[in-house]
Formats: sequence, structure tokens, C-alpha cells
Amino acid sequence: MPPEPSPAITIDALPYEGRLQPRAPTQVDLVVLHCTELPDLATAREYGERILYPESGTGNSGHFYIDRDGSVQRWIDIERVAHHVRGHNPRAIGIELVNRGRWPRWLDVGHQAMDEPYPDAQVAALLALLRHLQQQLPALRFIAGHEDLDRDEVPASDDPGKRVRRKRDPGPLFPWNAVMAQLALQRLQAPVDP
Repeated sequence: MPPEPSPAITIDALPYEGRLQPRAPTQVDLVVLHCTELPDLATAREYGERILYPESGTGNSGHFYIDRDGSVQRWIDIERVAHHVRGHNPRAIGIELVNRGRWPRWLDVGHQAMDEPYPDAQVAALLALLRHLQQQLPALRFIAGHEDLDRDEVPASDDPGKRVRRKRDPGPLFPWNAVMAQLALQRLQAPVDP
């Protein structure tokens, strides 16, 4: 079977991309799906450009961002380790789907619903990108949601006596069954503590 055509990807590297740790593509075996939990791509870019680690001059970002209309941008080269999921960054590609999630009150007890659906164009672009990555990364075998790998709970911002999940993305409206039916990847989940 001939390889599928590459999706249209706009390269818009973050200013600190060159300061991120290099890696060989052969060490990438995992894709982690996120949602931005922000209102739009421009706001996500503002957050991505923030320097959060002064010692390295870098911040938090996925490798790829997919907007609601299906347009795809690459902010970090796949041969660099991006900061997007604790404990898995060296082996993972981060894909961010523009979706407001719990924005702007991410950790409020009363604001945990994630009710924005993922548009068909966005999901189609994600599938095209995942197929492209499978062709580019020979070790790629696993896929996970951020919520699968980061299960920590933190005190709620509006009621510190209650706890909420730190990460819930891509969230309950992400079409996992439809996506997994079209991919040769295994869903990876962190073990649950007893």
C-alpha cells in the first residue's frame, strides 16, 4: 500500500525550540493527546511562548496544534523533547487540540464539565497527522490522553477542602472509539494507585 499523503502542516516554531533537549526519532513510541483548555489558538500561542523554566529558557508546549477548522501547526520539531506531560516527555509527541475545556476556571469544583465537542474537521486532521507520524516514527506504538497519564488530584481553587483532577484532557467528549478504530496504536494508561 502506498504511503498516505502528508497533512498540510504549517511550521511556526516557538522561540525556544532550539533550547529543548534533542532526541532521536527512534526513541518516540507514544503520542499524547491534549486539549488546550483555552479559548483559541492565539491564546494557546501566548501560553506556549511563556518561559516557565528559567534555567533552560523554555516553557510548556505540545509539538503540534490542531485548530477547530482542522488546520495543523508544528511548534516543536519531533526531534526535540517538549514539556507537555509529566514523566513521559522524552518518549512522547504532544498533540494539542484547540478546545476550551474547563477554561477559564480550570480547577474550580463547580466548573469541571468539559462540554465543547471536537469538530469533524479537527478529528479528521488529527487522524491524518497520526497516520503521518506512524510513517515517520518507526517505534510509535502507543497513544494516550493527558488524563490517562496524569491522574493527580489537587485542591480545588474555589474550595481547597475539595479535590479535582489536575488534568482531564482531552476529556469526555473526545471520540476515542472512532479514533482508535482507525489507528494501529495501543491506548496506554498509567496504573492506578491502590
